[in-house]
Amino acid sequence: QVQLVESGGGLVRPGGSLRLSCAASGPIFSINVMGWYRQAPGKERELVAVTISGGSTVYANSVKGRFAASRDNAKNTVYLQMNSLKPEDTAVYYCNAHYLGLNAWGPGTLVTVSS
Repeated sequence: QVQLVESGGGLVRPGGSLRLSCAASGPIFSINVMGWYRQAPGKERELVAVTISGGSTVYANSVKGRFAASRDNAKNTVYLQMNSLKPEDTAVYYCNAHYLGLNAWGPGTLVTVSS
């Protein structure tokens, strides 16, 4: 099965930047969709960005123009570059992979945006 591990979260001031990483292992050749989600305290998990196997990425309106997803196939890693961070971006960020009709989730990494 596909396994995912996120890293790169932390505390950042408003307006700052962070880059999250998600390392994938297992049958990654079977992955057809990869995404980033987040869950803020007291709120439901929401989509941040999703990339389909053809390479196109769709972003949530709340992060469009500030966040950018990318991948390094040689490292089996996807990234989420987050710029111009706002306090409302505070959440646990999760990496997700859809493969063979299944979903894999990482344990999440906490991002806190605060002065």
